[in-house]
Amino acid sequence: MLHGFGDGHERLVCSAKGCREDAAWVLSWNNPKLHTPERRKTWLACDEHREHLSGFLGVRGFLREVVPLAEWRLRETTAGEGGPGSASDR
Repeated sequence: MLHGFGDGHERLVCSAKGCREDAAWVLSWNNPKLHTPERRKTWLACDEHREHLSGFLGVRGFLREVVPLAEWRLRETTAGEGGPGSASDR
């Protein structure tokens, strides 16, 4: 299960405003002025919006990692609870 994104059976869509495309990427980020260094929030992105959303977070110094959705799910499966995304908010 992708923590914070349902039970894995629901459709995951891009976080870009107005976009209804399937998510293909997880953008892991935090705001260092508000969050502890280990805290990670996440946005989902389709292929079309990955660069735009990454740039938005990057220029603010918030972006920590961009990972294919399938890899993120695999990490969570192998790490169990407390793995990637355990402290994330969509």
